[in-house]
Amino acid sequence: MALRERVAEVVDGRRCRQVVIAVIVVNAIALGCETSPSLVASYGGLLTSIDHVALAIFVVELAARLYAHRARFFRDPWNCFDFVVVGVSLLPAAGPLSVVRSLRILRALRLVSVVPSMRRVVSALVRSVPGLVSLTGLLLLLLYVGAVIAHNLFTASGDPRFADLGSTLLTLFQITTGDGWSDMMRDLMVTQPLAWIFFVGYLLVGTFTMLNLFIAVVCSAMESDADSPDQQVLQEVRALREEVRRLSVVRLPDHAGRN
Repeated sequence: MALRERVAEVVDGRRCRQVVIAVIVVNAIALGCETSPSLVASYGGLLTSIDHVALAIFVVELAARLYAHRARFFRDPWNCFDFVVVGVSLLPAAGPLSVVRSLRILRALRLVSVVPSMRRVVSALVRSVPGLVSLTGLLLLLLYVGAVIAHNLFTASGDPRFADLGSTLLTLFQITTGDGWSDMMRDLMVTQPLAWIFFVGYLLVGTFTMLNLFIAVVCSAMESDADSPDQQVLQEVRALREEVRRLSVVRLPDHAGRN
């Protein structure tokens, strides 16, 4: 086996992945500890050493993967993601680039590319983006229409939350999240007893229906991702059956000639 193939077998193996996951977790914990002044005062040197060692391991791992896969390394979006995250950590954290130091925690996001289950979830989210964009547009339209109606209905109450269109939009967005809508409704019902009709109707359409549609789109993408391996196996089985059938048709005249 060539050296490049051996390196590829190691870096793509399960044991290497487990080591990288452990390093990512330890590095993320160390970066979190650096936010505590007392821990920095007591273990600042140790935390810095852990950060440098973790970064060195990440660089060696990426270099090995780049050596093993060569140009194919950049064909995988997850490899490009890892390359960018580690590359940002290598920038000098001084002068105008001092903000880079706070971006070191982005290395914890490498768990997404290393853990297969997390990778499948993110892939499903990416595939559901077209549907989510359409639903977002529909939700914004509903928000705008509801804001115009609410402003016309409740501006006479003197409530500053419905004083203008901008305030009403912000108020309805708060209602969509389910935050404090009941108190708001009861405050308006003091002067407008039928205000509950608007709030209940908007909640049924905007929150219970629209937001659940967002969840449904994501779940549908995840289910299609879970079914894709089965579909691939089914296609391979069908191809094999077709190949066997064609071989049988070719051999039948041969047997007949011998008889």
